[in-house]
Amino acid sequence: MHITYIGHSTVLIQTAKGNLLIDPFISGNHQVTVSIKDLPKIDAILLTHGHGDHIEDTLPIAERDGSLVVAVAELATYFGWKGLKTHGMSIGGAYQFHFGKVKLTQAFHGSSISDSARHEITYTGMPAGLLLYIEGKTIYHAGDTALFSDMQLIGDQNTIDLAFLPIGDNFTMGPEDALLAAKWIKAKTVVPIHYNTFPVIKQDPSKFVDQLNGHGLVLSPGQSIDL
Repeated sequence: MHITYIGHSTVLIQTAKGNLLIDPFISGNHQVTVSIKDLPKIDAILLTHGHGDHIEDTLPIAERDGSLVVAVAELATYFGWKGLKTHGMSIGGAYQFHFGKVKLTQAFHGSSISDSARHEITYTGMPAGLLLYIEGKTIYHAGDTALFSDMQLIGDQNTIDLAFLPIGDNFTMGPEDALLAAKWIKAKTVVPIHYNTFPVIKQDPSKFVDQLNGHGLVLSPGQSIDL
């Protein structure tokens, strides 16, 4: 399994049974070193919530590749109305797909789509984290979230090989809370995400990783690891 950190919260997972993309935010993201046309065919797009910096490129990628969009039910319905193939889920639910199993965890955040021209905000269901069980490995993508004590349960119930945790602060937990989250989930490797995209979430990922006692890894946009 080949995993590439695209930037912000966007992660590409290439498996023997298909390519998965989490929270596609490529267009308009100054961090990103690739464009949509550089991506391989995407079989499934997994969304944690409806904010623009997590769903920005869902429509063009899914229309290009015929990707299945997996998201909480309300957000899946939204994209279904756009003509995309979707699979709706709810927090705590799991489903076995052809590429592996996906389970939605809770996350403490918002989830909506804003139309600035109309001054309208559309609710898109609860935000979520993702547990992915693929090729004998377990990956946890926390999405956008505050620290919450049930992360201890996620760590107790799973042997997590790789975790993606937000550290940006302001909109999500910051480095101090993310350190506690890392302790609770007990992942073999933690990769920080959701930082430095905007001035308000500027952080030093190396400082965060240095405190993880060998269990952290900074991936720059475009860098990959094999799991």
